[in-house]
Amino acid sequence: MRYLLRRIAFYLFTAWAAITINFFIPRLIPGDPVMSLINRSQGQLSTQAIHSLYVLFGLDKNKNIFQQCVEYWGQLLRGDLGMSFTFFPTPVSTVIGDSLPWTVALVGITTVISFMLGTSLGVVAGWRRGSWVDGLLPATTFLSSIPYFWLGLLAITLLAGQGSFFPSSGGYEPGLVPSWDGAFIGSAIQHSLLPAATILVSSMSGWILGMRNMMVTVASEDYITVAHAKGLSERRVMVGYAARNALLPNVSGFALSLGFIVSGTLLVEIVFSYPGVGFELFQAVGSKDYPLLQGIFLIITLSVLLANFLADVMYLMLDPRTRREG
Repeated sequence: MRYLLRRIAFYLFTAWAAITINFFIPRLIPGDPVMSLINRSQGQLSTQAIHSLYVLFGLDKNKNIFQQCVEYWGQLLRGDLGMSFTFFPTPVSTVIGDSLPWTVALVGITTVISFMLGTSLGVVAGWRRGSWVDGLLPATTFLSSIPYFWLGLLAITLLAGQGSFFPSSGGYEPGLVPSWDGAFIGSAIQHSLLPAATILVSSMSGWILGMRNMMVTVASEDYITVAHAKGLSERRVMVGYAARNALLPNVSGFALSLGFIVSGTLLVEIVFSYPGVGFELFQAVGSKDYPLLQGIFLIITLSVLLANFLADVMYLMLDPRTRREG
């Protein structure tokens, strides 16, 4: 219990540090974001209107940095992430809220599937060395070394195109209105197939390699020999003894993967013009949309911290030594 409390305190402190750093991001970037917005719109504003924009974006020059920081924390506690420059006057929370479901649906589902399939195949490959599953290692090693975006480009070149079932870009057919009707859901699934396959093929290879190597190491431990000597079934020894202990490093990696679900697979979303958080981040960088960048970075940071906390909780359940240390 003390271990868990220490971890909670650590993550609360880390979250405070991340939010504080996030406050200074737009104030450390060279240039004036408000003037950049005015120049892009090519508008003529009065001095009072310009001052109002500074106040709106939390950059009031009449207040010191401490007062601005207090106001920033107040905004966050109200769930206010500010206004987007690119989609002005749309709030950042609305922009992220519109793109987040796309990323979670695409990257979240593929991450879970790739972890489950890759880990399962890795268990079998490591336990039954020399089998056909173990023979897949050269192919998985090759696939894991290929970047997501390169696989995406290959998929578009080979499978997409005129008359193909697989769309090459977008999240749904133009002209459709996002809703829960069958036409839109079918179109969304169709547009997600190539990006999902790209992520699945590349990421699953890493899980297979990691789990296979851990299984080979664990298989030589004394407690595995003792389990065999007790007359336990092969399946029980493989799953209940070897796989359970070999799984711990993969759990940590899976937790990090869950945290980065929110950020999406940036280059894959860019290649397929998929309307997720990663694509929004790319657009925000291109248009110097500091509030949107700030909001996305904050959501990503908090997601990674939450995922790591969940990994610690899973360690408590999987490893009895952790409970004794607490």
